[in-house]
Amino acid sequence: MGIVAGLDSSSDYTRIVVCDTETGAVLRQGYAPHPESDGDPGGKRTEIDPQAWLVSLGEAAGSGVLEGVQAIGVSAQQQGMLALDVEGGLVRPALLGNDKRAQSSAADLIDALGGRAAWAEAVGSVPQASQPLAKLRWMARYEPEAAARTAGVLQPHDWLVWQLLGRPPRRTTDRGSASATGYWSAATGTYRPDLVELALGQQVVLPDVLGPAEPAGTTPEGLLIAAGTGETMAASFGLGVGLGDAVVSLGASGSIFAVHHEALADSTGTITSFADATGMHLPVVHTSNAVRTLRGAAELLGTDLEGLSALALKSTPGSHGLVLLPYLEGERTPHLPHTAGTLAGLRRESMKPENLARAAFEGMLCGLADALDVLRGRGVAVNRVFLLGAAAELPAVQAAAPALFGAQVIVPQAADYAALGAARQAAWALGVAQGYLSPQQPPLWQGATAQVFDPGEELAVGQAVRQQFIAVREQTHPGAFQNVF
Repeated sequence: MGIVAGLDSSSDYTRIVVCDTETGAVLRQGYAPHPESDGDPGGKRTEIDPQAWLVSLGEAAGSGVLEGVQAIGVSAQQQGMLALDVEGGLVRPALLGNDKRAQSSAADLIDALGGRAAWAEAVGSVPQASQPLAKLRWMARYEPEAAARTAGVLQPHDWLVWQLLGRPPRRTTDRGSASATGYWSAATGTYRPDLVELALGQQVVLPDVLGPAEPAGTTPEGLLIAAGTGETMAASFGLGVGLGDAVVSLGASGSIFAVHHEALADSTGTITSFADATGMHLPVVHTSNAVRTLRGAAELLGTDLEGLSALALKSTPGSHGLVLLPYLEGERTPHLPHTAGTLAGLRRESMKPENLARAAFEGMLCGLADALDVLRGRGVAVNRVFLLGAAAELPAVQAAAPALFGAQVIVPQAADYAALGAARQAAWALGVAQGYLSPQQPPLWQGATAQVFDPGEELAVGQAVRQQFIAVREQTHPGAFQNVF
């Protein structure tokens, strides 16, 4: 019935996929890196002129990539903040999600409302430096002139949609992006403007929150622009996950989320209650240590990740009694921000490279399994685990993960699932606008091509390894999960 495009503006690049509306088949693609900022050749910028995103978008859309497209969906990096004046101009460069300068401001906000439990009840999350809410507090404290000029606030996806539509009077967002702000509740579906005022000292105009299949508008050329969403929500939609599915993203740190039918208020702040791009919810748990555990072990053993994996497979489940608690950078789950890693169970017969390698994989995966258990403990079904990231391709990960997670593990083929999710959202909005899709039922696109791994007969062995890990964790950090599980 037509073609649509998904645009993903990540922290480093813009990716465009053009898809068939009925099947989701990718017809064309475009790509362009974001322009490097002066003085930051490493690309680790914490603030940026957002015009760079438009430059990258223009380059990615070159050579007729968008020819014939009827609708566009937008995905973008989460928790960036763009502060606008009364005329819609920027009062300062955009602050990005990786900016940690607002840590003390986040702590101030936690105390100002009465603690972590009060925030979890109010908006489903506890203030973090990455959130727009904490950035507003930081700006009020350290850039009071810019704060005083701030009349409106957007996130990256909101701003891009607004630009594509020609900067109309109405600004929009969606449930997914709104739930990452720190001042919108996924449970109630409403803003908390009093929390914005608590952070900034004044009220601002916030974007209207659209429904999943509701368009943000139409360009003068007749191109429909979908609501758009954040990268996590778009990737979930692109993967096609549903109830009973969890996604574990293996970066230097770990991100674990699952699809659930309701928002979860967690008084400990371990669970962040995001909304998804379909009308459901995405409770999220983060760990501070994932692949950094493997890289550290690989450096210690004088190898790379592939070599570490090969070494680990020469050992056996349980690593001959070696247990690595992978809290190398402190830990968020459990909340142990000032701790360090622990290697336990050293005996003469266990002190071999292959056992240390295996302990690194088991430690990382058991830490992630702890995070999955936080979700399970709140009634979230986890029957399948989608494993993302380059480390998901390592044979040692694929061999150990199903039994340690206690679930079927799906390793999807590498693809830009955020861009695919944005395209699927565009197809949904287009189908509703043209009358052949329901606002309650997104298009049924073919799922991701993937490898599937089942626990099988190894389940009991894997759970024994988990118990070995838990015993060491409890002995080293007693009661770390006392109020979580």
